[in-house]
Amino acid sequence: MAKDMTLLWGSGSPFCWKVMIALEEKNLTGYNQKLLSFEKKENKSKEFLEINPRGELPAFTHGDKILHESLAACFYLESQFKSQGNKLIPDGAAEQALMYQRLFEGFPLYQKMADFMFYIWLVPEEERHESAQKRNKEALIAELKLWEGYLDKAPCCLAGKTFTLADVAIFPSIAFLLHYGLRKERYPKLTAYYNGLKDRPSIKATWPPTWLDSPGQDMLEGV
Repeated sequence: MAKDMTLLWGSGSPFCWKVMIALEEKNLTGYNQKLLSFEKKENKSKEFLEINPRGELPAFTHGDKILHESLAACFYLESQFKSQGNKLIPDGAAEQALMYQRLFEGFPLYQKMADFMFYIWLVPEEERHESAQKRNKEALIAELKLWEGYLDKAPCCLAGKTFTLADVAIFPSIAFLLHYGLRKERYPKLTAYYNGLKDRPSIKATWPPTWLDSPGQDMLEGV
């Protein structure tokens, strides 16, 4: 069934990872995949741009259908394979509402994470403005405190007691933050959430290979 599916992905990308987790959760193993290198700009090649003109990973195809937005691919997989694997959208109205809320709150979480980290990655140190760095840092800290509070009510999974699309979407970002030095003692609820899910089969099977070969970094020491 998965033989007519292909995923083009990059290691360490939260966007790629969530699609891989969704595929595992729906028991869609055996799909075709190709690991592309960000460093070599393989996602900017002419061949790749014919699939995704934005030049961004991931790119997922199922037959003649192309999805190169990670959440679109996740929703598609859940919709097309409802009765297969694990159910990722709960039936109850309250649980479903919370799932959608948390899932789409992943956008501001990632944006604040990216504002802080990519400023450091992309702007030479001598060109950085202290005020901009401080603003980005404060915004990220405030966002993370929100998620700490959310996990007071749902410490196991983000939308109740079961693993849902909200966790598929958000766990990779939390893992990304911790890999790059987010201090576990400052965010005990986020850390507990991470520890509770990191050995889930779908997550463990798709762990970024580059992370297995290299230790984490200390970019977020002050956050």
